[in-house]
Amino acid sequence: MLLLDIAFILAGLVLLIAGGEALVRGASTLAARAGISPLVIGLVVVSAATSAPELAVTLGAVLEGEPDLALGNVVGSNIVNILFILGLSAVVTPLLIKRQLVRFDIPIMVGLSVLLLVVSLDGRIGVLDGVLLLGGLLLHTVMSIVVGRREVLAPDAAPDQPALNARPVPLWLATVLLVAGIGLLVLGARLLVDGAVSIATSLGVSSLIVGLTVVAVGTSLPELATSIIAVRRGERDMAVGNIVGSNIFNIGMVLGLPAIIFGEGIPVPAAAIALDLPLMLATAIALLPIAFTGFVIARWEGGLFVALYIAYTVYLVLASTQHDALEGFTDVMLVFVLPLIALTLVVFTAYEVGLRRGRRSVDDASTADTAPTTAAGGPPSGPPAE
Repeated sequence: MLLLDIAFILAGLVLLIAGGEALVRGASTLAARAGISPLVIGLVVVSAATSAPELAVTLGAVLEGEPDLALGNVVGSNIVNILFILGLSAVVTPLLIKRQLVRFDIPIMVGLSVLLLVVSLDGRIGVLDGVLLLGGLLLHTVMSIVVGRREVLAPDAAPDQPALNARPVPLWLATVLLVAGIGLLVLGARLLVDGAVSIATSLGVSSLIVGLTVVAVGTSLPELATSIIAVRRGERDMAVGNIVGSNIFNIGMVLGLPAIIFGEGIPVPAAAIALDLPLMLATAIALLPIAFTGFVIARWEGGLFVALYIAYTVYLVLASTQHDALEGFTDVMLVFVLPLIALTLVVFTAYEVGLRRGRRSVDDASTADTAPTTAAGGPPSGPPAE
């Protein structure tokens, strides 16, 4: 059985890579034909597609009486998406963040994370809670499409020529690639999760831990494959939008819809309320200052995210096995590592804000120097604006 499970994992990885390639190419081509920016396609279409494995796993887990696995899958996937996938993508190449993400999409993600934590405090995500979560997703989807089309149709909008579409494919082929990519992602994630869960459960690990680690990573592999391929093809907007949009879909659809369908709702373990849900919220909030300072996620910031995810996973493994090293590891993280990381983020954020203010002051001074010449009716000192 061990060899069969390993074969499932390897086959799942191959299908995920192939599915991510097809999905990115098809979605990007359709975006260009429909007049929608790759950012919005990443936030809506690709995010919904790559969240399909999470939805399938969550529905199956609730039906099979494994609510801890269902919740752990979503919470763990959101943590994986930001810390590991977005961090790894930034390590491959620095990620430029559009203002729409910082001003609208990331705050929506943070708001839904806060809402999920609040509605979970009573130990259950009920029908009304599911309606609120799903409503937040629908509002974000509509607003993203409206804002995205407005930017594309603006007269002064810069032409969007993504590198992926240097060799455009026919519309019918793009549609086939999109559908085939979704199918390959779902099938690949299913094979990988089945193999990984079989190995994990044979070791006696709890459903919540399996959901937070093995299943979360497995169902997030479509996002990983899609983001890495998008980055390598120059679609950095789609890579970032895919992660943010996927987290919004995970909360709004993957948890909201099952809570509505199953009248009894989804139970929330006390351990998740105490640690995992607050950590999910913290990772969403941490993305705001990093994205705001210079509107870029640098390689060192991506490396920091990946290191934090590794530390979180190590903690979960040590806690689930009650290892002797748990107490020492926790003390080192709380007393030394986390305060050092917080100090580093504060210093670099202040530095970036100072740089932006300095540049703004220089620009204002340059404008003030040229203003009298223009007001007096003299000829402009520079070349005519294009």
